[in-house]
Amino acid sequence: MTVEIRLLNECEARAALDDLCHVLSDCVQDGASVGFMSPYTPEDAVTYWSGVIGSVAAQATVLLVAEDEGKIIGTVQVGLAQMPNQPHRGDLKKLLVMRAARGRGLARLLMDAAEHEAAKRGLTLLVLDTATGSLAESIYPKLGWERAGVIPDYALYPDGRYCDTTLFYKRLARIG
Repeated sequence: MTVEIRLLNECEARAALDDLCHVLSDCVQDGASVGFMSPYTPEDAVTYWSGVIGSVAAQATVLLVAEDEGKIIGTVQVGLAQMPNQPHRGDLKKLLVMRAARGRGLARLLMDAAEHEAAKRGLTLLVLDTATGSLAESIYPKLGWERAGVIPDYALYPDGRYCDTTLFYKRLARIG
């Protein structure tokens, strides 16, 4: 496996916009409840990723990607911008792996890198939410995340069905 996990800065993220859009579109078309409705094309994803890139530029988001031979096949984000009483907490967002690249351990590699980057920035707590009953939900406990609870009908799947959402958290040790 020639996968490399990389942290992208604003310029690198802008250069990777096309790949990022394809990853998001692929996951939504596969039914992932990540905030978007079907049909969802790579062109539809440009607005979302442009906002993420702006957040990376403002140092409010950490953007990591998994690349195979220079092509992005997965991504995850850590939201750093919190309220003043939450400087120790970050939000893990949009763990996405293209269908063709699944089963290679990319989710674990991306999560490990995201947790490391968060800890380097002094965060001691990460939180996330995911669709209850999804394949993604089964990954997090294996990676040491604790289930906090389930909210019924929290979101919709891309096809319009209601989706329960499971909340997770993980405590981090500070680095440095």
